[in-house]
Amino acid sequence: MRFQLLGPLALADGPDVVVLQPSKPVILLAALLLHANSTVSAEYLQRAVWGEDQPATAKAALQTCVLRLRRLFTKHGVTGTSIEAVPGGYRITAGPPTLDLLGFRDQVRRATALAGDPEAELYTLKDALSLWQGSLLANVRSDVLHRDEVPRLSEERLRAVERVCDLLLGLGRCGEALVDLWTATRVYPGHERFHEQLIEALYRTGRQSQALAEYRRVKGFLLDELGVDPSPSLRQLELSILRGEDLGAGGGRGAGGIRGAAGIRGAVGVRGAVGAVGAPEPAPAALDPGSTPRVVRGEAVPLPAPAPGVGPVPAVPHFTGREAEAAAMAARLTAPPPPDAGGQRPLTVLVSGAPGIGKSALAQHVAHLVRDSFPAGRLLVRMTRADGHPRTADEVAAEVAAALGSGRAGERALLVLDDVVDAGQVRPLLTSPDLAVVVTSRMGLGGLIATHGGWVHRLTAFTEAESYALLLAALGTERVEAEPRAARQLAALCGHFPAALRILTARLLTRPGLRLGDAVDWLGDDPLARLTLTDSPDHSVSGLFDRALGRLDPRLSEAFLHIGSGPPELLGGTGSTGGPEGAGRTGSHPPVPEDVLEQLADAGLLEDGPPGPYRIHDLLRAHLRRTVRIRNRRTEKV
Repeated sequence: MRFQLLGPLALADGPDVVVLQPSKPVILLAALLLHANSTVSAEYLQRAVWGEDQPATAKAALQTCVLRLRRLFTKHGVTGTSIEAVPGGYRITAGPPTLDLLGFRDQVRRATALAGDPEAELYTLKDALSLWQGSLLANVRSDVLHRDEVPRLSEERLRAVERVCDLLLGLGRCGEALVDLWTATRVYPGHERFHEQLIEALYRTGRQSQALAEYRRVKGFLLDELGVDPSPSLRQLELSILRGEDLGAGGGRGAGGIRGAAGIRGAVGVRGAVGAVGAPEPAPAALDPGSTPRVVRGEAVPLPAPAPGVGPVPAVPHFTGREAEAAAMAARLTAPPPPDAGGQRPLTVLVSGAPGIGKSALAQHVAHLVRDSFPAGRLLVRMTRADGHPRTADEVAAEVAAALGSGRAGERALLVLDDVVDAGQVRPLLTSPDLAVVVTSRMGLGGLIATHGGWVHRLTAFTEAESYALLLAALGTERVEAEPRAARQLAALCGHFPAALRILTARLLTRPGLRLGDAVDWLGDDPLARLTLTDSPDHSVSGLFDRALGRLDPRLSEAFLHIGSGPPELLGGTGSTGGPEGAGRTGSHPPVPEDVLEQLADAGLLEDGPPGPYRIHDLLRAHLRRTVRIRNRRTEKV
């Protein structure tokens, strides 16, 4: 069992992660783990749990809280770790294998010892940073811990990120550094060293005008928000760029360049900042550097940024299920290349299936499982824009080349090409024997597999057990096991569809007092309407299906609406017409050509039967019927 502090406080047992629900024992656990292997005074623990205004019974209540925490350990099978009562307070014992914070610090120490080998130091630091899993202690409701502890931990992370970018610049891998720096400068606008590194990286990749524009932008921010001028090193950097000086690794910058970590003026909370100290940098997948505004005197100002299509592979919270698929993919990606490949083609794994079925989550999860086999890096490459239109192969290839930089000859990198629309987007990227590629797509992409080989994993809905496991991981064991029957009913109402389950758990987490039994009635009244996030309408099952239909050729979309609102026989079942030869002949419903059914299946919208050769997921069929009803009502009004 492993404690995870660098994100929401959680317990991990191998790939299974349980995020603990907010409670006073969870605050107590966080306070002890933050000072693992040291005695934490009872007075400090009482302040952490109850704040500065403690109840008169705080001392006795703390003892009760310790008992509840010990019962929580027993419930989750935590062994080898105990809470000791010692003179003056309590202590918990942990080591790098059992506490991610200690693992992070241990890796940072190892990296420091490798200062003479920049490549080894870089990859050791990257491994350390991969332990950070999101917003720090998001489920720990303690003002004292967020005030006293979170800023200190965030500073440790910032120093590691800064050092990684220094090393990348020193090694001449400026394109790779840009991926991290666009995000870091937008999340921490007061951290001048990140801006300095970004400007240098832009200049050294031939983007002088953009580098100078970035300098002017940060100069304006510092004057408007802090009333100070840029640091001498930033001003010197601008002057060097205007003079056209060489800022390569031999020019004194890069690793340990103009200013070291001791000279940081940033890393402080500033008024109007996009991210304040204490809030760790969001995962790149959740932060679009091209759309995150800076705030100047209360007004959002758009920021110039490169296309946000390439970045590190983010971790997947609450990943459950797909054990067989994950194991098979990991084995294939780490196996030696087939003997007939001749080293000329990369290894390719295709994950296909319906929209919202969990393709991206599986691909990203596997990328983390196999990270040790890809020392040259793992990149998530988004193959479609926000509007659903595909990105061009040339555009993607250029961004991938910039992100990978010169790399390390002979060492492998992994690309996760997410939401591929057609094989033409992928083929130009299958050129290096040092690349392995995981493709996610709603399309079958049979032509790609026929010409370039590889393996296909077509995903379907979760099993009942997988759905239940997701609810346990997302909502917590206490809440789910208190009402197991209701939990299974909720999973069934979601059709065991991963996207629907994710939306449901997000809604239930925002309403911790809602009983699961009451949620069954609430969801059952109108699943399609309820499976949406009210503060983010784009996150809805109906919206997901609408966007999928919008990608289809209009004639194919019309055929699918016809099939979804018609009888099951339209999918090729025997039905009332008796026998396969009569399939699709259903009176008022014209037959559907087989090639149309094949195209819809290839687009991930039809699943393999039974009944018949194909079937439509119940949620998708309900959406299609609702769409037809709404359209008919509009026609009648006209």
